[in-house]
Amino acid sequence: MKPLPAAAPRTAAPRTAPVATALALTALTALTTVLVLTVRYGGYFSDPDGLFLWYAAGWVLFAVALLALRRVPGRHVARLVMAGAVAVTVTGLAGPPRTSTDSYRYAWDGRVQSAGVSPYDHTPQEPALARLRDPWLFPTGTACTGPDLARIPSGDGSRRCTRINRPAVHTIYPPVAEAYFLAVDRLSPSGARHKPLQTGACLISLGVTGALLLILRRRGDDLRKAAYWAWCPAVPLEAVNNAHVDVLGVLLAVAGLGLVASRDPARRAAGGVLIGAAIAAKLVPAVVLPGALSGVRRVRDAAVVLLPAAAFVVLAYLPYVLFSHASVFGYLGGYVQEEGYEDASDGSRYSLLRLVLPDSRAFPVLAVVIAGISLYVMWRGDPRRPWSGALTVTGWAFVLLTPGYSWYALLLVALVALDGRWEWLGIALAGAAVYVLGPSLGYRPMPSNLAYGATAALVLVMAWIRRRSIVPRGA
Repeated sequence: MKPLPAAAPRTAAPRTAPVATALALTALTALTTVLVLTVRYGGYFSDPDGLFLWYAAGWVLFAVALLALRRVPGRHVARLVMAGAVAVTVTGLAGPPRTSTDSYRYAWDGRVQSAGVSPYDHTPQEPALARLRDPWLFPTGTACTGPDLARIPSGDGSRRCTRINRPAVHTIYPPVAEAYFLAVDRLSPSGARHKPLQTGACLISLGVTGALLLILRRRGDDLRKAAYWAWCPAVPLEAVNNAHVDVLGVLLAVAGLGLVASRDPARRAAGGVLIGAAIAAKLVPAVVLPGALSGVRRVRDAAVVLLPAAAFVVLAYLPYVLFSHASVFGYLGGYVQEEGYEDASDGSRYSLLRLVLPDSRAFPVLAVVIAGISLYVMWRGDPRRPWSGALTVTGWAFVLLTPGYSWYALLLVALVALDGRWEWLGIALAGAAVYVLGPSLGYRPMPSNLAYGATAALVLVMAWIRRRSIVPRGA
């Protein structure tokens, strides 16, 4: 892929610079206000349509803030982006997790490990670990009300439940994620409940912003791109409020790609290690590997990245393999089946492909298409911009998979911030629409087709425009 010219930083005239800065600050103030109200709204089960209106308002203000930032003088950009990142990110701390219960599993896995037990050996509802249960994760009696609580066997006839989803199955999280859960549990004061995981995710999210600014500055690129991550509503809502561990994988993947862009083999190998760590945190970052191999024509050059990545994943799993009696892959296979990755006949998985293909052909065609895109990126990609190829592969994988979980797109948002092709942010908004509106729309394929189809159309239009050199990359 021949690299397209980066967008030239837009400089504001002396008279308009204060106006642009004031407009950006005003938009950020409005954005943070809306995000706090969104977090406090909590209508995922009771009013998903109303909740999505708050989401949409946040995205509109995000777009306004980005447009205002384009006119802010370059000397103020880094400080404004970072200040906005702090203001936007901390809004996720305004309430308990609102649209996901995944962080409760994280807290349980950390607690189990602190007690010297492998998180892969027992399900949360097994009596063997009943001594580790505390009331906030395992309510009893009249406290067992609400759609986000799962009933568990009691053995004595009493009413017992848990905030942990799928309490009858083993954890599926990889070893770096489990080590993170353990660290958070060890550092948390007694009775802290969900806050330590949210706080940890908040700090990691700000770390991603810092890494983006550092990489962009070292390359002489436009620092405004970092705002695509720093001010994106998906970050406080999914990374912080819901405390999804995906954000840890994002930080490691971004840092890894930043090192892989170097010509120094030692730095590239270190980048491979970090990408391996990202994969061992959430598996999804494996999709950036073709981008990390952009322009690599020799097996030796590919091995510099791939071997450290593979070695780290193996070594990260090894202590848990030795420590555990059950499989360290836990419920992963069952999760793949449950989510429809093997059988697309039910739900919205592969919904765009299923418009033109039989259900049984959707996955094979997806595999062939993504393999073709990956090979193209590895052969024609720019080794100095590995995130560009990573964004292309990741973006089209999302378009074809049409995932129903909005937090998966956190990695893509960070890749947009490195590369500048803003149109791919539509994937994050599409994921949010499908996830939040799913309960009211019956999880049908139609919303997924509309949301992801519109994003795919926008991406293709912008690719055509950029190829004709009407709009440069990042504009």
